[in-house]
Amino acid sequence: MSVLPVTLLVVAKAPEPGRAKTRLAAVVGDGVAAEIAAAALLDTLDAVAAAPVMARVVALTGNMDAAASAAEIRRRLESFTVIGQRGDDFADRLANAHADAGIGGHPVLQIGMDTPQVTEHLLAGCARRLLTAPAVLGPARDGGWWVLGLQTPAAAECLRRVPMSQPDTGALTVKALRNNGIDVTPAELLADVDVVDDVAVVRAACSPASRFARVTHAAGL
Repeated sequence: MSVLPVTLLVVAKAPEPGRAKTRLAAVVGDGVAAEIAAAALLDTLDAVAAAPVMARVVALTGNMDAAASAAEIRRRLESFTVIGQRGDDFADRLANAHADAGIGGHPVLQIGMDTPQVTEHLLAGCARRLLTAPAVLGPARDGGWWVLGLQTPAAAECLRRVPMSQPDTGALTVKALRNNGIDVTPAELLADVDVVDDVAVVRAACSPASRFARVTHAAGL
């Protein structure tokens, strides 16, 4: 498989108990929620590491010293370029992460850490679409999006005005891009992990050997 001239960007948060997956934690507890978040992040990083792309960047926030599975995450991050997130809110941090990751001049394909079912093949497919499309967006079942690819960092500037983590975030993102003259090519619909009812749906799409499957089964979910 040939290497695609795309930068794969993961926007991630250290899985700290009490700060990770707070809606999930309300049901399963802070410690279990953090372990699930860590498993999802590690599975995501494995898929990104295996994808045939030119560069791999993680924009990270949070206290890794307090994170679940901190040692394993640190070891995994050694094969990535790690940058800090910057900005006053999540929309700002997303736009800034695209700008910081896009310095090499390649299109940027950005995902989060809530879809551990992603595979290198799915990411490669999105990256190929991005080579011929101004933008690629994969909707999430909750109304948000799980992947956003942009040809230029400037295209991400419109994200600053999009309300994030809302049921219409996906539709508003598409509208903001199109209002700025940026055509959007759709990617696959995926479920992401926010609440306890999401766990079984996401796990069914994961490999049985994945960390996410093992940790959530061990938690009795």
